[in-house]
Amino acid sequence: MSKGFATDNLISKKSKNKVISNEPQGRLISWSPWPPANFQTKYPAFPFVLTILIIVIGQWYLSLLR
Repeated sequence: MSKGFATDNLISKKSKNKVISNEPQGRLISWSPWPPANFQTKYPAFPFVLTILIIVIGQWYLSLLR
């Protein structure tokens, strides 16, 4: 017995339309909520930018100490 407006036909059609992507799913570190597994493909320059940012902030901090 169906309830409401939904029918078995509509439910089965929706479940068949699942998209399979080639991007990795899950997490790089299994217990961590961040970063997602596709982080490296979305932001390939992130390690370089982070390194430059650390160097600039480090130099600024050292100049304040003098």
